[in-house]
Amino acid sequence: MPEPTSSSVAGAAAAYKAFGGTAAAIASGATLAAVVVMLMTPPRTRREWAVGLISTVVSSVGGGAAVIQYFGLHDWVQSQVGLMAMGGLIFACGLPGWAIVRWVFNFIDKNREAGIDEIARDVKEIL
Repeated sequence: MPEPTSSSVAGAAAAYKAFGGTAAAIASGATLAAVVVMLMTPPRTRREWAVGLISTVVSSVGGGAAVIQYFGLHDWVQSQVGLMAMGGLIFACGLPGWAIVRWVFNFIDKNREAGIDEIARDVKEIL
């Protein structure tokens, strides 16, 4: 059985080659940024945790599948490195789901007493 450190380094090197240098840096940077955001804004309640978890899983599966389909990455299934890369892509697609749902719920909580005209005005200003 290979030593865990050497196999991890080999896997990272293979993923780096599979993605390409610049793309790997962008993907890992975006993923790390999303993880930091999730760690810096932990859920306040169990309900928020459940909604965050569900939204992350749904956006991982749906978003990851959409990205794989759009870019035609189906050939990656033929190798282990390709499958690991797909897993990383699917994981990365799930991270924005948590942030988007949190932003929407915070907006709804902030405007709980507002009328539809005030909400429309706020949304218009934001967009």
